[in-house]
Amino acid sequence: MSTAELSAPRGGAPAAADGTALAAHARPGNGLRTWLRLLGSELRLMFRRWRNLALLGVLVVLPVVLGIGLRVSTPDGGGGGPNASFFAQLAGNGVFLSFLALTILLTLVLPLVIAVVAGDSVAGEAGLGTLRYLLTVPAGRARLLSVKYTAVVIFGLAACLLVSAVSLIMGAILFPIGPVTLLSGTTVPLADGLLRLLYVTLYVAAGMAGLAAIGLAISTLTEHAIGAIAAILVLAVASEVADNVAQFAVIHPYLPTHFWLSFDSLLRAPVDTTTLLHGLLSFAAYIVVFGSIAWARFTSADVTS
Repeated sequence: MSTAELSAPRGGAPAAADGTALAAHARPGNGLRTWLRLLGSELRLMFRRWRNLALLGVLVVLPVVLGIGLRVSTPDGGGGGPNASFFAQLAGNGVFLSFLALTILLTLVLPLVIAVVAGDSVAGEAGLGTLRYLLTVPAGRARLLSVKYTAVVIFGLAACLLVSAVSLIMGAILFPIGPVTLLSGTTVPLADGLLRLLYVTLYVAAGMAGLAAIGLAISTLTEHAIGAIAAILVLAVASEVADNVAQFAVIHPYLPTHFWLSFDSLLRAPVDTTTLLHGLLSFAAYIVVFGSIAWARFTSADVTS
């Protein structure tokens, strides 16, 4: 199984596993059509893998467990401890369950999802021996790499949207839903709160896109998907640990995980656009730098498997 297993062109014979049929029907100027067909095939393969479906299943279960646990532990909307004020907001409005779920899952589970799909994107094909056949598709290595990266980003966006949607549903079932009181104390209408939740979800997805670029670069350096996945996850965890060590404060702004939780700026009035912009620029920088590394490696390396 590989991305090269594309559907047959209309009126033609079934496409061969090495992409020969697609090559025969390629014409100058249809590069976008070929790219979109490759992307569609990659997305179908990615969303049909049992391993990836299991990861999405975990993303569904965890917000449910989290919501039930919080409901049981704070039945009166109160509770003590340093997070009492946040739990009070959660008990007062279920929308906050989505923000809490994203915050918790962002520490390990979402990076794990990205590590698996990004680490497997190129190294998995090489390990299975299908990469050489995939490169016969007349899209070029750079376009093929862009398809791989786009598919990982879309999968990451779907994972973030899934967490937000399930958490919102559970929040509506377990807690009241109404006007949202922000962390700054300002109360906004429910529609405004839901719009902010969408922005938060997109911001988290942008952070995962930065990690996906790192993962893609690592995936081009090896033929062992497990090694690539482990390296991506270790890097993410090490960055999170270093970001919490005061002695490393000088490098904190340059760590890939430093701005992941800066979406709390969207939960205040007025919104701290400066912090959000710094975060988005950081994600973009990682995408450009590691995307360039992946391109340089993938377009110049000999493919022997």
